[in-house]
Amino acid sequence: MEPLATEKMLRRWAESLSAVARTGMGFTDSGFERERYEEILKIASDIRAAADLGVHGVADADGLVTEWLADVGRGVPGYVTPKVAVGAAVANEAGELLLIQRADSGVWLYPTGWCDVGYSAPEVVVKEVREETGIEVEVDRLIGVLDGMRLGVSRIPLYSLLFLCRATGGELAPHPLECADVGWFPREALPAGTLGAERWADPIFAAIAGETRDVFYDDLRRPVWREP
Repeated sequence: MEPLATEKMLRRWAESLSAVARTGMGFTDSGFERERYEEILKIASDIRAAADLGVHGVADADGLVTEWLADVGRGVPGYVTPKVAVGAAVANEAGELLLIQRADSGVWLYPTGWCDVGYSAPEVVVKEVREETGIEVEVDRLIGVLDGMRLGVSRIPLYSLLFLCRATGGELAPHPLECADVGWFPREALPAGTLGAERWADPIFAAIAGETRDVFYDDLRRPVWREP
């Protein structure tokens, strides 16, 4: 028997359909075409609600259509693209990795944050690590580019730029709203509930150990669209 579509696949299909429809609305002056794009949004919202809540959640999917319609822009500003975030692989002198336990989900992951307007990506890294953990860092280099939906850390389309960092000072102090806990961990003792370690642990700890590798990124799906 063929495997059923996974929740992750359904979310990707829903977000892709939504992006096509909202981008189309941003570049058309035809009321007829806008109606068709709105129909696509309704279909996409049903798929997304089914992925998030199950088939019974489809009855509440209209709220998502309203949310998507509110984000429609005109022309180039209306072209829907993934959001951009940063991640920080911070190492101490013992070669341990800095991880936070997210207050919202309870999962463990390296510090992350949205890229703020007016900051370079490395500047956001320094700011986010300090705010979330109390640790001061210097950014070494870019080591990875990850698809957040594919990794499982996001339900919306995003690309995460992962930077290797070195701790230079500060003391562990988890942000009271964003973090339930924070700590340093060796590879062999990552906490239970660490998210996506099978994808990033090897290249991160290789970089911490001083290995120089090419920037890692998600493999190309073949065929591109239908693979999970």
